[in-house]
Amino acid sequence: MTYTVSVRDSDIAFSCEQGQNVLDAAERAGWTIPYSCRKGVCDTCLGSVTAGPLDMPGSGSVRGPAEVRLCRAQPTGDIEIAPRRITARTPPVRKRLTTTVHRRRQVAPGVTVLDLRYPIGRRTPFLAGQFLNVILDGSDTRSYSLANAPQHNNLAQLHVRHEPNGVFSARILQRLEFHATVEIEAPFGEFFVEDGDGPVLLLATGTGFAPMQSIVLDHIARRLTRPLHLYWGARTLDDLYARTSLQAWTRRYPWFRFTPVLSRPHAGWEGTTGWVQAAAIADHPDLSDHHIYACGSEAMTRTAGEELAREHGMAPDRFHSDAFVSAVAAPVSVE
Repeated sequence: MTYTVSVRDSDIAFSCEQGQNVLDAAERAGWTIPYSCRKGVCDTCLGSVTAGPLDMPGSGSVRGPAEVRLCRAQPTGDIEIAPRRITARTPPVRKRLTTTVHRRRQVAPGVTVLDLRYPIGRRTPFLAGQFLNVILDGSDTRSYSLANAPQHNNLAQLHVRHEPNGVFSARILQRLEFHATVEIEAPFGEFFVEDGDGPVLLLATGTGFAPMQSIVLDHIARRLTRPLHLYWGARTLDDLYARTSLQAWTRRYPWFRFTPVLSRPHAGWEGTTGWVQAAAIADHPDLSDHHIYACGSEAMTRTAGEELAREHGMAPDRFHSDAFVSAVAAPVSVE
């Protein structure tokens, strides 16, 4: 069976096969809806089904009007939707590859940087900010942002946060030795900086720094001069595991600024403390001209989007987020 998905107040319509979710059907038809985990855990792809029946695996049948996660919504008839945003984009070309471990290093008490090499001659083009899926046994997956520059697409650098009892971070990662194999699929994600004008604020917590590193490296490689200001939040200074590189970039590139934000600062710390979005607001009270990209904890990305749009003049279509949701809290989420 094939059903029609139409977008309210537009002439957009596309087909959806029985058992296929709306997000995948839109993507295959050349339309992109914002998403992050693709597993029904975060709310990035939240949208309204304004009419028609659908099935939500694990939750049963639903009939519009209803607000649902479109990555889980499977039509059982013709439906009408009202996503937060939908834009035309060429369907992605994804590749599934068997990579080998080139290096593994613990850079902070709870973070490992994993460098993977692709087979000779194989490349996976991606945009700075996108992520890949690590394929586990039973076709389960864990998603990690690509931290390397897109210009170096014959490899993948992952910043892996250690999760107690995490399937990949706790059970597999520590056993990976040089030349061990890791199955991956890439690229995924709509979290990337579109070319354009206007200053950009990058808000990160924890390993949400990984896609920000890729964005800055891409900026450097392409010799762009668009202003970037990174706010990176962590508990302690040791958790800001790339601060040496960031300080060097600050000295070298006049278009780049870095503000560390600590929630549990050591004695004598005279820098910024608290929430990264609060730090950004203090420095930039008028955000009407800014583009903002937030990646990290779900609490930070959600709160940042709400506060910046409501109180500080940020245009909602200029806020982009990628929430990291623990796979321990919910078995189908992103580590």
